Amino acid sequence: MDFNWLRTFVSAAETANFRRTAELLFLSQPTVTVHIKLLEKEIGAQLFVREGRNIVLTEEGRRYLSYTQRMLAVYDEGVADLHSYQQGFSSTLTIAISPLIADTILPYVLKSFINKYPQVEISIRIIESIDIEASIIAEEVDIGLSCLPSRDPKVKNHSLYRDSLVFVAPHDGFDSERAHPLDAEEILETNTLLTHNHPGYWEELCQIIKVKYPRVKMMKVSQVHITKRFIVEGLGVSFLPGSTVRRELLEGRLLEIDCPSIPLPEAHTYALMKYEHSVQKEFLKFLSNYRI
Repeated sequence: MDFNWLRTFVSAAETANFRRTAELLFLSQPTVTVHIKLLEKEIGAQLFVREGRNIVLTEEGRRYLSYTQRMLAVYDEGVADLHSYQQGFSSTLTIAISPLIADTILPYVLKSFINKYPQVEISIRIIESIDIEASIIAEEVDIGLSCLPSRDPKVKNHSLYRDSLVFVAPHDGFDSERAHPLDAEEILETNTLLTHNHPGYWEELCQIIKVKYPRVKMMKVSQVHITKRFIVEGLGVSFLPGSTVRRELLEGRLLEIDCPSIPLPEAHTYALMKYEHSVQKEFLKFLSNYRI
């Protein structure tokens, strides 16, 4: 059996059209027809019937499709592993990274790891923290760097870093000597509080703030980098992890305001793993040397 027949069959099943299949696989339409006929002869079953200009899977075709997809997946995985070995890689590591964590010094850390361990082939997937646990459980990735811990007993949590929250507002244009004292309560009650931009702590914090300052207006903004831009433009204030606003505070684009009336939780960074194999352990050990 020729694997090209199988690829043609899968593509035809997905497109329901031999002409479109030919275009996608860079084949002639007669070649597509020949591939299907040869495969049908090989397995002794009709795979398609025609309905007007399109084709439809027969019952046998539907049953055979899932097996074909798995066969191709195994074949492609084997070829990819062989090519990886030929290129000098002896192991692979697929990492899921939260967009918030990817926007830190992590690229520098990854570069350093690759330089130290050139035999490890790295693959990166940017996945929201809330979805990383599922990818770990499904074994789609080997390790996840998330702002949220896993609640599943099959997943191991490693706390990498704890980050204190700071209350930040737009700069008022005054230097430290001429600036008026900033009152956290007044700022909260006269500005919109931008929330839910960093997973893990906002539900608890919002409840505390609503009890303490019931007149506060809130607006959900899902990304930290957008929140920071909104604050700089005067659209609101927020409680953000100190590491995410360090540069903006140093450059004077944001102001940190003391807020002793609210007990602030911490933001966390976790490494999630289903298995602690040698390459995962080595990466985790390497990562622990950095503050991401």
